[in-house]
Amino acid sequence: MAQSVGIKDVARAAGVSVGTVSNVINRPDTVAGETRARVLSAIDRLGYVRSESARQLRAGRSRIMGLLVLDMGNPFFVDVARGAERAAREAGLGVMVCNSAQNAAEEAEYLSLFAEQRVRGVLLTPADATGRNIETFRRHGIPFVLVDRVAEGTTECSVSVDDVAGGALAVRHLVDAGHRSIAYVSGPPGLNQVRDRRTGALSALTEAGLGPEALRELPTERLDVAAGRDAGARLLGLADRPTAVFCANDLLALGVLQALYAAGVSVPDELAIVGYDDIEFAAAAAVPLTSVRQPAVTLGALAAELLLEETEQGEGGRPHEHRRVVLQPELVVRRSSLVGR
Repeated sequence: MAQSVGIKDVARAAGVSVGTVSNVINRPDTVAGETRARVLSAIDRLGYVRSESARQLRAGRSRIMGLLVLDMGNPFFVDVARGAERAAREAGLGVMVCNSAQNAAEEAEYLSLFAEQRVRGVLLTPADATGRNIETFRRHGIPFVLVDRVAEGTTECSVSVDDVAGGALAVRHLVDAGHRSIAYVSGPPGLNQVRDRRTGALSALTEAGLGPEALRELPTERLDVAAGRDAGARLLGLADRPTAVFCANDLLALGVLQALYAAGVSVPDELAIVGYDDIEFAAAAAVPLTSVRQPAVTLGALAAELLLEETEQGEGGRPHEHRRVVLQPELVVRRSSLVGR
């Protein structure tokens, strides 16, 4: 295997010191034109590429931001990553994207990796409901921002969407359409987002004078299409089947829709569906899906901007005031919930 070319090789080929090569790379205006040209020629001829990681370790300043999300198979988190990457790129940084797969153990491994790599900071959607992973990571002194989760204390920033309001939007829409028995395909109960959306759903029922029994919860272990299909099969097996279903995300809703279609159940005439996130596939579904839209790209961009602000203020010795930014969701109505249209 070929040996990598080092800065000493460049210095030897150009007939200069290692310090001169370093100056050409980092402070070219301090080197005479003829010497600079000779060094650049040697760099080009040898194919030298500087070790960015080594430079960052010496400077104590990484150009990499970590992003750890629950599920990169979910287009919502792809959009969050797009927003974060855009903001990071504008600041001259890159983003290392990792997927916890909704698994606390995998989350812990990636947080350890971020600490080993000494990243500039981390954007995190927590998978560990206990908070232990965050407490362990906090000891490394690396700034982090919670994404799609409200910070409960004042020791970190967060950017989230008001999921209580989102759950209320979804169920209020179904109640206004005349539904009085609604299923909630909820996902893992340990996730704050799942609980908050349920809280909003129950508040909308209370507004309409309906009790909590009007909401029939069908929990799932994951937030994906396969889990939605399984929930759809369970829904079809209920003796007193609800007339509408609210799903904690669009992937679950698409899975439910597949199960209903396979069973010959008409959507929305026999059963209305509302999802959550408004991913791109929602509008393209066989029956276009009504969904609660989250501004995912904005979410990611704002989180990255908060992290950059914190790291820059910290390096300047200025105190940073942690903020909790809460964005508002929006209901996008399509055919899956409009009976007779």
